[in-house]
Amino acid sequence: MAGYYELTQNDSGKYHFNLKAGNHEKILSSQLYTTKSGAENGIESCRKNTQEDARYERKVAKDDSPYFVLKAGNGEIIGTSEMYSSASARDNGIESCKTNGKGPTKDKP
Repeated sequence: MAGYYELTQNDSGKYHFNLKAGNHEKILSSQLYTTKSGAENGIESCRKNTQEDARYERKVAKDDSPYFVLKAGNGEIIGTSEMYSSASARDNGIESCKTNGKGPTKDKP
């Protein structure tokens, strides 16, 4: 099964998306958007930028957990990964993001 974007609206009316792998594991989470069209634009930006290695910034959290952020061409953060147990696991997450980044969008009810 291919990866996909899950688009949701929270209780305060804001929108958010997650890029999920075919096994439904979350790969990347977006910021909150005030409009659905803003979130959809974020998904399109994600689709475009997931294929470029230079758009990934490999980071380490305060607790030494590796993670990554995906940035647009203008330097804005499109999405943030989960925390990983190792740098190699984080790098596998980036590869999964590249593999699944072209997937369709599914609105979550």
